[in-house]
Amino acid sequence: LILTAVGIAIFFPARGDFAEGFSAATKIAIALLFFLYGARLSPQEAVAGFKHWKLHATILSFTYLVFPLVGLALFPLKYLLGNELYLGLLYLMLVPSTVQSSVAFTSIARGNVPGAIVSASASNLLGIVITPLLVMLLMGSGGIKISGNVFLDIAIQLLLPFVLGQLTRRFTASFAKNHLVKQIDRLSIAMVVYAAFSEGMVDGIWTRVSWWQIIFLVALAVALVEAMLWFTGFAGKKLGFTREDCIAIQFCGTKKSLATGLPMAAVIFGGAGVGLLILPLMVFHQVQLMICAVRASKYAKDVA
Repeated sequence: LILTAVGIAIFFPARGDFAEGFSAATKIAIALLFFLYGARLSPQEAVAGFKHWKLHATILSFTYLVFPLVGLALFPLKYLLGNELYLGLLYLMLVPSTVQSSVAFTSIARGNVPGAIVSASASNLLGIVITPLLVMLLMGSGGIKISGNVFLDIAIQLLLPFVLGQLTRRFTASFAKNHLVKQIDRLSIAMVVYAAFSEGMVDGIWTRVSWWQIIFLVALAVALVEAMLWFTGFAGKKLGFTREDCIAIQFCGTKKSLATGLPMAAVIFGGAGVGLLILPLMVFHQVQLMICAVRASKYAKDVA
């Protein structure tokens, strides 16, 4: 679906009035997406899961401390890939963990599923505040101008719909868990991708991306995922966590969310050339799914 959205944007980019209308529709889809997130998350499950605070603190440390430090350590790549792609790499390091795939892989691998649910959900909730703060702190020197109004924009477009979903989940929870409704996740991502790549085509920024840079991003994503899987597993064992908890740490602590990262980029950066900024996140997302799927299957066979 992502590749299809990219292809359509390349040959039929949104322009003029259609681009403005599509941008408004994308904001509505993003708001609906976070409303459904709120409707799906049970407060009772969240309260019960938060009791395992050491697990969640460890996972959040990888998401919002280790990954950003890795992003800063990759600064020399700015001179190889260019400023825009490096800033995209840095933004990738600042977004929350995934929810659906982290929980799914933890379940397949026979890990701590309730812990994964709470940690991944907490990562996304906290990310509404932490990610923009980290962007302002770490990306401001790279030529990205972030207004303080971004927090108000995120509160209105992301947090408010989530809260409304929580308040109305008594009536909307079963609806939000419907399989067809879950496709809104994918539709909203495709809309953000199409809008961002369309903007890139209209502005001509894709003429600055070479085939070797794409290959390099894929190779770098493979190395990053493998390194973080090893590091999270190693740290989990050293900290004395059980096998089930270590699996949750691995699959929640190494993932980066496309579903949350793209809407946030659309809100945070606005018209600042989002296309190149989200390219590393899109590449990393595909790579992490493939590698973690293989790893989860291996863990399941080990248990069997």
